[in-house]
Amino acid sequence: MSANDRGSVLAARGDYAGARQIYEQDLAADEKALGPDHPDVANDLSNLGRMLLFLGDYAGVRQLFERALAIDEKALGPEHPNVGRDLDNLGWMFQEMGDYKGARQIYERALVILEKVVGPDDQNLGGVLSNLAGSLESMGDYAAARQMYERALPIMEKALGPENPNVGFVVGNIGGLLYKMGDYAGARQMFERALPILEKALGPDHPNVGTMVNSLGGLLLLKRDYEAARPMLERSLVILEKTLGPEHPAVAGALTNLGIVLEKMGDYEGARQIYERALVISEKALGPAHPDVAERVSNLGLLLSTMKDYAGARRLLERALVIVEKAFGPEHPNVSTDLNDLAGVLRATGDYAGARQLVERALAIDEKVFGPDHPNTGRDLRNLWTILRAMGDYAGARQVNERAGGVFEKTLPPGLAHSKDSKSGLLH
Repeated sequence: MSANDRGSVLAARGDYAGARQIYEQDLAADEKALGPDHPDVANDLSNLGRMLLFLGDYAGVRQLFERALAIDEKALGPEHPNVGRDLDNLGWMFQEMGDYKGARQIYERALVILEKVVGPDDQNLGGVLSNLAGSLESMGDYAAARQMYERALPIMEKALGPENPNVGFVVGNIGGLLYKMGDYAGARQMFERALPILEKALGPDHPNVGTMVNSLGGLLLLKRDYEAARPMLERSLVILEKTLGPEHPAVAGALTNLGIVLEKMGDYEGARQIYERALVISEKALGPAHPDVAERVSNLGLLLSTMKDYAGARRLLERALVIVEKAFGPEHPNVSTDLNDLAGVLRATGDYAGARQLVERALAIDEKVFGPDHPNTGRDLRNLWTILRAMGDYAGARQVNERAGGVFEKTLPPGLAHSKDSKSGLLH
C-alpha cells in the first residue's frame, strides 16, 4: 500500500493527525525524488493541506494549496481536472476562514473547469457543486444554494452509490439548509437519513458522525426537548474532542449547543463556563473577526441578558453585530438575528425607541430574504408588536398583528425572542 493510500485510510477513519504525518513524509520523499514542481508533489501538498484544515490548523494552509495550484497549472495546463481540485481545496480554506465571497468566486472558477473537462456524472463535479452551495448558503442566498445542492446530490448518488459517506455529507448539508429556511421537518428527515449512512460508512466515533449528531441535537433544542437533546449533544462533544482535540472549532460548536441546553434548564453558571470555553477556542482557531466567533459572543451576551447583566450583554451583542455586518454585509439573515438580540437588551433597559429601530431593520432584511411566512419574519413581527405595546402604541401594535396574519401562532411563543438555539453543519 502506497503512502498516499495509507494516509487516505487514516483520514477516512478520522485519524487526521496520523494522516498528516504520512502526508508530510510523502511530500518530503516526492520532493527529493521528483523535484519541487512535479504534479505528484502538488497532490501531496493538497492532501497535507486538507488534513491541516480538518485538524483546524489553518496556519500555512493557504501557502500549501496555492503552491499545489501553481504546480498543476504549469505542469498540466489551466483546465486540467487537478486544477479544479486545487481550486476546490482553496475555496474550502476561504470558506473555513469566513471569506464566503472569496470562496464562492473560487468554487465558481473550479466549476467552470470541471464542467468543461469531466462528465456530467463525475463525483468531483458533484463535490464542487455542493461546496459552492455551502458558500451561497453562508452568504444567505438560500434559494441558489438549494438548487446547487439538489443538482449535486443525484450526481454523487449515481457516481458513488446511495450509502457513500460523501452522499451522506450532501444529504446532511441539505438538512442544514432546510433548517435555516425554516423547514424543520424536512431538515430532520435529511439529518436522520444522513446519520445512518455516515455511521455505517465511517463508524460511530467519526468526527462527521459527531457533527451530524450535533445537528440532530440542535433540532431537539428547537423543539425545546432539552432532556432528549442533552445526551445527543454530549455524545457529539465526546466524539469531536476525542477525534479532533479539545481546541478544534467543531468542538466549540458542540459546546455552544450543550451550553444552550444548560441555559434553558436554568444552569446559568454552567452555561456561562461552556460559552466562555467555546469563545476562547473559536478566537484562537479562527481569529477575532470570524462569523463563528460572533455566534459565540452573541450566545454569551444573551446569557448575560438573561442573568440581567444588561451592560455586559450590550457590549457583547454590539461586538457580535459588528462582526457579522463586516463578514456578511448589512442585509444577511445573521445580521437580522443579531439586531433582534440587541433589541431585546435595549427593550429590557427601557430604550424602546432604539429597540424598535433595530427590529424594524431586521424585519426589512428577513422579508426581503425569506418572504412574509418564514419563522424569522414571524419573530421580527412578534418582537415589533411587543415593543409597540410596551411603548403604548396600541394602534401600531394592532397593525403589526394584522400584518402578521397568524404568523405568530405558527412560529414563536409570546415574548421577545432570539434564534440562537443551534448551529448545524458538516465538516467538509
